[in-house]
Amino acid sequence: MPRPIAFIVLLERRWQPLGWMLAVAATVLAWLLLAAPAAAQPVSERVRAKLARDFDREIGSARVPRERWARDVRGVRHVQAIVVTDGSDANFADLRAQVLRLGGSVHARYDAMNALTIQLPAAQLNAIAQRRDVLGVSPNRKVRRTASTLEAASGVLTTRARTYSSILNYSGLDGSGVGIAIVDSGVMRSHRDFNNALGLSRVKRNVNTRNASLSSWMTGVDALTGPTPGSSALAGYESAIAADYSSSQDPYGHGTHVASVAAGRGFGFLAAPDHTGIAPGADVYDVRVLDGNGEGTLADALEGIAWVIYHAREYNIRVMNLSLAAASTDSWQTDPLCIAVRSATAAGITVVVAGGNFGLSSGGKEVYGAISSPGNDPSVITVGALNFKGTSARSDDIVNHFSSRGPTRGAWTDAAGVRRVDNLLKPDLVAPGNRVIAAASTTGSLFASWNKLASDNYGALVSPIGVTQYAGETVMLMSGTSTAAPVVAGTVALMLQANPGLTPPLIKAILQYSAQPVAGANLLQQGAGMLNVDGAVALAKALRTDIASGIEAGTLTAGTSLLRSGMTLPAFTSTLNGSVANWSRMVYAGGNRILSGSALFTRHQPLWDARLTWAGNSVRRRVPVYWGWVNGQPANVFVRTFTETALSNQTLVTSGVVDGGPLTGVSSLVGRTGVFLPTATLAGWLAAGSGTALSQGLVLSEGLVLSEGLVLSEGLVLSEGLVLSEGLVLSEGLVLSEGLVLSETGVPLLQYATQGALDGEP
Repeated sequence: MPRPIAFIVLLERRWQPLGWMLAVAATVLAWLLLAAPAAAQPVSERVRAKLARDFDREIGSARVPRERWARDVRGVRHVQAIVVTDGSDANFADLRAQVLRLGGSVHARYDAMNALTIQLPAAQLNAIAQRRDVLGVSPNRKVRRTASTLEAASGVLTTRARTYSSILNYSGLDGSGVGIAIVDSGVMRSHRDFNNALGLSRVKRNVNTRNASLSSWMTGVDALTGPTPGSSALAGYESAIAADYSSSQDPYGHGTHVASVAAGRGFGFLAAPDHTGIAPGADVYDVRVLDGNGEGTLADALEGIAWVIYHAREYNIRVMNLSLAAASTDSWQTDPLCIAVRSATAAGITVVVAGGNFGLSSGGKEVYGAISSPGNDPSVITVGALNFKGTSARSDDIVNHFSSRGPTRGAWTDAAGVRRVDNLLKPDLVAPGNRVIAAASTTGSLFASWNKLASDNYGALVSPIGVTQYAGETVMLMSGTSTAAPVVAGTVALMLQANPGLTPPLIKAILQYSAQPVAGANLLQQGAGMLNVDGAVALAKALRTDIASGIEAGTLTAGTSLLRSGMTLPAFTSTLNGSVANWSRMVYAGGNRILSGSALFTRHQPLWDARLTWAGNSVRRRVPVYWGWVNGQPANVFVRTFTETALSNQTLVTSGVVDGGPLTGVSSLVGRTGVFLPTATLAGWLAAGSGTALSQGLVLSEGLVLSEGLVLSEGLVLSEGLVLSEGLVLSEGLVLSEGLVLSETGVPLLQYATQGALDGEP
């Protein structure tokens, strides 16, 4: 039974959440010619392709809606949806007007993603999808969290990262000055894990951005107030979402644990074992998007991400951790969450995402292709879980069975009506995510109660620690890729402290290149390998500190030296806990290509521009547009919107970079080749000098990747007919439905066995 924790704290206030855009009653009546209802004319494949397949389960069904995003309003089936546009409709004026004419409402707008959250009669969805400016329509799906020895196991405790002179004193990198946004179920500000050396909290803000208005299911509403810096509307919104003094900042318990793994200062407690996180000096920004049951909606998550983007420069938020999961059947190009995180990346925020806990079927078979959204986006760092066996030694580490495997399986439909699967290489790397001890939140003002996760699973998460639990110092165990992701997020904070000039794609490349391959695991199970903090920090320190500013100013050209004055690249090995760790020397690029070679870091590669996203034969440039001087607020601080263009001629990689893709061969599960090649095998070949050195670099021209006569491999291609015949269990993307219990609760998720992501694996 959960034990009560008695303590007294000051009674605090609690604010109720409010949507990002304040809903105003602005019914717009514009009598224009309407397109014929979808039922009155054939629906083209092009239009159907814009609608997420999730809608099929609810549209036209006579039964009571099962999904949270569908409801019968006065006898008419309504749905809540996220509409992603190309941004050509200024202020979404025409789209908003059409939604109202069709009997719907506009609940929220996201200028950073060119998207709206709308409510609409289900029969009118086709009318919206027929618009030329609409790129995709997705349900307002549920979003779910995907659920010290840690320092040693991750490679933190080296002279290049951080060393301790006593249990309470250390020197080296701790993430000081770097802000990490935790977009999750909340963070308990008063927990001692988040104090600095002076006893003051490093949780700089607690906000709750969950949009309560979406539960009203009212029609005829158009929320159109924008976040103008210094405006009274923005001030009112910020006041309404403030949760800095709430007595129940994380009733579920997931976000506090995640924040502790990334930035907890977990030493010197009365009884709890040392559980110090990766960046114990970093600032924490709590952005709550999940409720007391660990659930939220897509709109809630977009709301939180928009807040982080808006305040990133103001608060120096350089890292955002998303340990949550949504369905991933949409292509990364139109998935609303993917567009949101891509916007954050373009704004200079390194986004770290849990890959998902869906690597094992309920029948005990390994599943490929169940990477959750937004981990299926090529711009983010997607993290899988590593079972580090509770020791600092790395020789016995394995990839957790529950950890989601790649490739990504979101899809889009081309002009000929053919469904095209993304098939991007994921995860990017793995990190400790098995039975990790970190802070546990409590709730209540006078008498503390355990958070819901700990209370419901006390025997699995609290009892095994075997210590007396004191108020403000409570700890618990958690497992899952949601625990592995903040290990990487904390590492990014260390890297940015060492070199603030790094860009998000360069940071991801450094993490992959310095990773240590796990023996036996392939490219879709572990990515480039297990996190190596020592190597990542060493490589970051060798590079110049003006890379990001040079790229933004346009003064850093392709091929320019990236080395810091007087520096050379470090040796591509690390000594961790007395053992030599060889680096993988590989970087995933372009969605399904593998690059290698020192030239990636000695000379500037255009793909290090955070505004570029390259996957397959598509390169998109997404640029943040900042507010000028307004209402006494400084210019170029607050993001106003984004522009995005598809590039037809763009240099991506310079000469001297090594193409490692052709070494892998044709993909075969049985033959262990192609995407199923063990990462360690490819790393060994690259270390031995194998691979093709590009002679003139890579240029994207009219959809073809060329290199002055050298034809680059078209990447690692998953031959579905071949691998399926070999017995591969291949998911068509992660599908989440109403009633799904989160993986950390241990209740089976449809066809997935997720108990290991609660209890941990042996």
